[in-house]
Amino acid sequence: MNIKRSIVLRVRIAFILVAIFAGLIFYRITHLQFVEGEKWAAKSENQNFQFRQVSATRGNVYAADGSLLATSLPFYRVVLDPLIVKEDAFRAGIDSLSYLLSGYYKDKSAASYKRIIKDARVNGKRYVILNRKQIGYQDMQKMAKWPIFRKGRASGGVIFEKVEKRYRPFNNLAGRTVGFLNEDKLGVGIEYSFNEYLEGRNGNALFQRIAGGTWKPVFDATDIKPDDGLDIQTTLDVNIQDVAETALLRQLVNKDAEFGCVVVMEVATGHIKGIINLERSKSGNGYNESYNYAVGEQGLTEPGSTFKLLSMLALLEEGKVGLKDSIDTGNGTYRFYDRNMNDAKNGGFGKITVREVFEKSSNVGISRLVDQHFGHQPSKFLSYVEKAGLNKPIDFQLIGEGTPYFKKPGGKYWYGTTLPWMSIGYEVKMTPLQTLMLYNAVANDGVMVKPMIVKAVAKGNQITKKFQTEIVRKSIASEKTIQQLQSLLEGVVTHGTAKNVLNDNYKIAGKTGTAQKLVNGRYVQRYYTSFAGYFPADNPKYSAIVVIDSPKGFNVYGGDVSAPVFKEIADRIYAQDLGLNTRISPKNQLAQANTGLPYIQAGKVDELQLICNQLGISNHYKGEEGESWVKSAVNNKSIEWKTNRVDSPMVPDVNGMSLRDALYVLENKGLRVVYQGKGRVKGQSMNPGSAIEQNSVIRLILS
Repeated sequence: MNIKRSIVLRVRIAFILVAIFAGLIFYRITHLQFVEGEKWAAKSENQNFQFRQVSATRGNVYAADGSLLATSLPFYRVVLDPLIVKEDAFRAGIDSLSYLLSGYYKDKSAASYKRIIKDARVNGKRYVILNRKQIGYQDMQKMAKWPIFRKGRASGGVIFEKVEKRYRPFNNLAGRTVGFLNEDKLGVGIEYSFNEYLEGRNGNALFQRIAGGTWKPVFDATDIKPDDGLDIQTTLDVNIQDVAETALLRQLVNKDAEFGCVVVMEVATGHIKGIINLERSKSGNGYNESYNYAVGEQGLTEPGSTFKLLSMLALLEEGKVGLKDSIDTGNGTYRFYDRNMNDAKNGGFGKITVREVFEKSSNVGISRLVDQHFGHQPSKFLSYVEKAGLNKPIDFQLIGEGTPYFKKPGGKYWYGTTLPWMSIGYEVKMTPLQTLMLYNAVANDGVMVKPMIVKAVAKGNQITKKFQTEIVRKSIASEKTIQQLQSLLEGVVTHGTAKNVLNDNYKIAGKTGTAQKLVNGRYVQRYYTSFAGYFPADNPKYSAIVVIDSPKGFNVYGGDVSAPVFKEIADRIYAQDLGLNTRISPKNQLAQANTGLPYIQAGKVDELQLICNQLGISNHYKGEEGESWVKSAVNNKSIEWKTNRVDSPMVPDVNGMSLRDALYVLENKGLRVVYQGKGRVKGQSMNPGSAIEQNSVIRLILS
């Protein structure tokens, strides 16, 4: 009996406790529902619904001719809310949709896709990522027409979530110059420097938080649409960029150098047409663009003999030195205080003219002249540096420009040897772009323009901001001095240290540079080689600088290492630029005009003979046996056919041919042809007899 009562008591106590607990729960629910309902509803709203940022589409980066250098391509992730679809539409379309999904992604069977979608619908899931593989815009358009999907987002439940990726059609070409921007909005190049234009203005949209912590966009009238970024139009020429990169890379590999850079600029405008920076990769395999040595702080270095142009400018402007004056360079060694100045040539140059001092790049000659005329007033020499604008940054359009370094007379680090060494490009630091700006000014008849790489900001076809050529100095020297400097730079190529870049087609003017490297406070047997100049020298259109650091092997001076790269780049540009190189046969045209003979220049001999015979025109074949392609010459009112070799492995001469014949000959050589005008070929951009690189573009002018 006592046991029974004990059990009943325990049951009653348990019942009372359960009743009390249930009552508390009921009370809490009632309190939450009616007393704190608004509070928790608002909190739920804030947690599960938020206005979140919608990124704007980033603007494009274009080359000067409109070629796309960087763009944001839209990709999409396919998401489905299966609960939105009505039952009859779901049943009618699920099989076909599953089949199409399986056929497109090829990762699951149609049955698997059907099961995934049906299970999500049964379990009330409103956000199903059908496949994490991102699709392109065209595929998105096709999918939008599939069963269920075709009803759209509101009725079909499909969501194409846009994910943008930065894409470069030319891969790594101008990669460091175009640059990048990371998630922290840090980066380099144009992408970073012009981010305020490229990034646009982000919008806001209402998103709902669903199972799994995923945020799903929700239509809302208060959504703020993003304002897409603006486009950047650069001055770069992809053909020049490609030519310069190829030439530089080849020499870096040949000389096993540490790094190199090239800048090609348009003389009159300051437009940079190509800028290349290649550095040995950390793995040691190949070269890549990891730093802008042409512009940045790490590119600041002692320029060496290219700085002698500024020394000659100062000497000539003083009017106390003439190009025909003489200076004794002795045996190639001259002592300034406690240091010896040496010439590169063993035994020295002896007594030579001022012109020869520059053309032969005599260190002793330049330093003696500068010390003689400015040693008592070194600040006067520095005033010419300031007049040329070399003592300050250029204020270039890309962030990260290096600041040039020049010692101040009377300062802590100014010694008696400073001026002589400064005169030949030591104890100063400049970037290659700053050196090029000086040479460009000489090419531009003394007018110094600021280098620029971006010419406009645009929205579609509408220019919103234009950057004009800025004149930094109206004249860096007198007209007489500029003409003398131009003559000296041409002399370096015709008689001096850069004779190896002399050619018959056009003139190059420039200066070689070789500076010993300063490592841990001591000069070592490693060199910083360069060549700066312009072409064509008699009517300059382009200026350029080539720098190659620490080349190995024999002949590691500027004339041997950097100058050949300059020539290769100049040759290719000259060949491609029809404004510079229009190969016509004026003598042949004049002869035919005077004789009254028809305008026949080149083609297949059997076809041309047939035409002449039909017209009763005297013609004779003077070519080699078995050659079918010819060029014409006039001889005593008769046409002579002479062999035109088009089967050699070199670029053929198609001047005078019809477009049909020219296309046949050139395309069979693996060249891509671009032409303008009508009639026969009167000009070709690649010199006949030059080497052929497959898929190169050759431009023709027809008339």
